[in-house]
Amino acid sequence: MDLRIVYSTKTLSPMRLIQITDCHLGSHPGESLLGLDTDESFADVLHRLSRDEKHADFVVASGDVASEGSVEAYERFLGALKAQYDLPVAWLSGNHDLDELMQQFPKEQVQREHIEFEHWQLILLNSSIPHEERGELAETELERLRHCLETCDKHALVFVHHQPVPVGCDWLDQYVISNSAQLLEILNEYPQVKGLVWGHVHQEFQARHRHFNLYSTPSTCIQFKPNSDDFALDDTMPGYRWFNLHQDGRLETGVERVEEKAYGIDFASAGY
Repeated sequence: MDLRIVYSTKTLSPMRLIQITDCHLGSHPGESLLGLDTDESFADVLHRLSRDEKHADFVVASGDVASEGSVEAYERFLGALKAQYDLPVAWLSGNHDLDELMQQFPKEQVQREHIEFEHWQLILLNSSIPHEERGELAETELERLRHCLETCDKHALVFVHHQPVPVGCDWLDQYVISNSAQLLEILNEYPQVKGLVWGHVHQEFQARHRHFNLYSTPSTCIQFKPNSDDFALDDTMPGYRWFNLHQDGRLETGVERVEEKAYGIDFASAGY
């Protein structure tokens, strides 16, 4: 039996959804990524959320929550969210995560895969492959996506970790989901699909595909420089993406960033 949980929202319309991504938390507090304390930058984003997003309804974390996939990192992530920005949350796995660990957390703490609201559904797909950088959707994930869209005609927002289309960075675009053509072909068939959203690329991106929009979102830690052939860091601040999801299927979205701050980032780095 397909038991669905339909979440209620704080406001009648629009529903306010927050996406955070690529937090890269270490196993211990204070660990850094290319000179940036990822706990510090995550806390800065949470502070901005708690100040400016008081009327939001739900949070989606779109992968690379942890830098190396540890229980300690996931517990700290959920603890920090609850302490500073206590909203229902769902997550999916990125290439730096360990999906088997993330699945051990109970649904009372964090949701996965498919979440329904009164007028919208969120479908979270796992594009990660254990111990590999690249992304691919297993046939079971594609079948699950089709099942969700066949059995629920609510407006749909679909989340993955890896980019399904090139974003204009040669070094990153080698990791486009290898079977993204199948993903896009399925989404093309269902008019209730309003957007496809991802993380992984540590930068803002927006485009249009057939009847739905495509979005990527800045990381809560380091940012990758857009339109770069080789690895390069950008000096823009960590941030998040918000969505206003209207009853009639209209979607508004934008990116917000923390205030200017001097993080100790190693901009000369050639990779990580």
